[in-house]
Amino acid sequence: MPKQSIYKIIWSNLIIYLLLFLLLLAAGIIGYMQLQNYSFLEAFYMTIITLASVGYSETKPLDNTGRIFTICLILANLAILTYVITKISKFLFDGDFRKLYKKVSMEKSIEKLEDHIIICGCGQNGSEAIKELKKSNFEFVVIDKLLVPTNHDVKYFLHDDATKDEVLLKAGILKAKALLTTLPSDAENIFVVLTAKELNPSIKIISRASKDSSVKKLKTAGANNVIMPDKLGGVHMANLVLIPDVKEFLDVMSTYQNNGNEIVELLPTKSTLLYDLGIWNNTGSLLLGIKKIDGEYIVNPKKEYKIELSDKLIVLGTSIEINALKKLI
Repeated sequence: MPKQSIYKIIWSNLIIYLLLFLLLLAAGIIGYMQLQNYSFLEAFYMTIITLASVGYSETKPLDNTGRIFTICLILANLAILTYVITKISKFLFDGDFRKLYKKVSMEKSIEKLEDHIIICGCGQNGSEAIKELKKSNFEFVVIDKLLVPTNHDVKYFLHDDATKDEVLLKAGILKAKALLTTLPSDAENIFVVLTAKELNPSIKIISRASKDSSVKKLKTAGANNVIMPDKLGGVHMANLVLIPDVKEFLDVMSTYQNNGNEIVELLPTKSTLLYDLGIWNNTGSLLLGIKKIDGEYIVNPKKEYKIELSDKLIVLGTSIEINALKKLI
């Protein structure tokens, strides 16, 4: 709980003061016994009334050495007390309290998430993923040990190492729907994939890769899809020369700059013929393709095709059209 962590910090500061006070108490007792020939009880009493600043008279008259020692004892006590009060005040009023409370509250909120997405790394690729996910209704958690996504209003962020088991568990890996790892090192991405699959074998993992040799390793480790941004960039540039209008159209669709249209995947609730559904006539949406359970894609399926419950329908349309199709299937 947030309160427990806050109390722990305040209590730790009080313990520091208590230890320093006991050290000062011991120094006072020893000092008065050695410098003023006090008995233990007299030295203890003198030290207590000095540190407490109650103003009682000395048990025995002090010489100049005793007075100087008493002055040093009082100043030392004031310095320690001022130090502890300053630390607690800084924690409560200079933002440390607010930061800690926000961090602990965020971690408690992450524990309640289900079917969310985890993004490991918020560099260039991670930032683009954040932009796209913010346009959807999916909750997501960002993990990065170096960068803080200051350019994005990220609701859930863990400033930590994504390769650690405990960090992935803190991000809710056991209940997450998917994980995107966009760390700059292929070795780190492989480690994240291995760790994530071990903790949650059913999670879908999409990984970034820098080298061709890493693609097979990442898939062997458990990544469902591996993306090579540099390679895709070159293909993209070539296609802009070879098929510029087609490529531009696909870019428009993939970045949601399409007057309200979007591409989604839907799961059917019944098995029926496409002809009987009349998707275009009844909803205005367009069925682009179907993904079979074995991974095969059927592009522009014929009206005689029979939809199975295990199929995934890839559909283009506005939110109104897609909602109408959800009711139909």
